Amino acid sequence: MLDLEWSQAIELPRFALPATRPAELRQAWVHRAPEDAVLGLYRRASGTDETLPAPWWLRAVASGRLDSRELGFRIEDRVAQLLGKRMGWEFVPWAADGESGYWEFMPSERGKSGHSIPTTVLNTDRHDGWIDVLPAHSARAPEPVAVAGLAGLRSRLGEFEAVR
Repeated sequence: MLDLEWSQAIELPRFALPATRPAELRQAWVHRAPEDAVLGLYRRASGTDETLPAPWWLRAVASGRLDSRELGFRIEDRVAQLLGKRMGWEFVPWAADGESGYWEFMPSERGKSGHSIPTTVLNTDRHDGWIDVLPAHSARAPEPVAVAGLAGLRSRLGEFEAVR
């Protein structure tokens, strides 16, 4: 029953409209319920499953490395503000279950370099910069590049956008 309860907690409503930024995806129970209730259910459910689908910010809050869900939302929104204003970046809302979507740099796909998968920016709980960049590629996915927060992403965008 716990698995079913968790599945319903991360499920978006059936009437959810296509999202163009992470804030528009925040319609599930994990986004709206009191944070302590979300954390409690997550801890109970993840105790039996280390691969439990969950938003990156919830895994970070549960580990004690991120102060709050609200801070996670702010990080996502700042990435959206930065990339949403730049040519070539598109938000992809259909991420893994429970996740917050990601950004793709479309000019890096099928350009001169011939890559079939574009440069991708996603939030992560893998490190305390909370942002990973997956370089454009065609075959096996390369290791993600850990970025030192929004300032690190801003300073390296030229490098990431140079692959076309």
